[in-house]
Amino acid sequence: MADILLPKLSQNLLDILNDEEYYDITIEVGNDPYIKIFRAHMVILHYRSPYLRRILSTNKKKNDGTLVHIKLPNISPEIFQIILR
Repeated sequence: MADILLPKLSQNLLDILNDEEYYDITIEVGNDPYIKIFRAHMVILHYRSPYLRRILSTNKKKNDGTLVHIKLPNISPEIFQIILR
C-alpha cells in the first residue's frame, strides 16, 4: 500500500510547490541582476529544513493574511531551486 501512496504524495508535494494560488511566503534569492522570487508554503519549509526553520521563526506569518517575504541574497537561484525541490 505504501508503495502506491508515497509516489502520489511526492507528486502532490511537487504540485503544491508549483501552486500559484495558495502559497503564503515569497523568497527572494540571488543578487542583481540574477534575482528570482520563489513562492512556497511556510509549514512545509518549517518541517523540511532546519536552516529555513530558523529563518522563518523570526518571520512568522501574521493572522491578517499578509504574505511573508524573505531575502536570501547569498544563495543562487539555481541552488535554491534544488533545495526547494
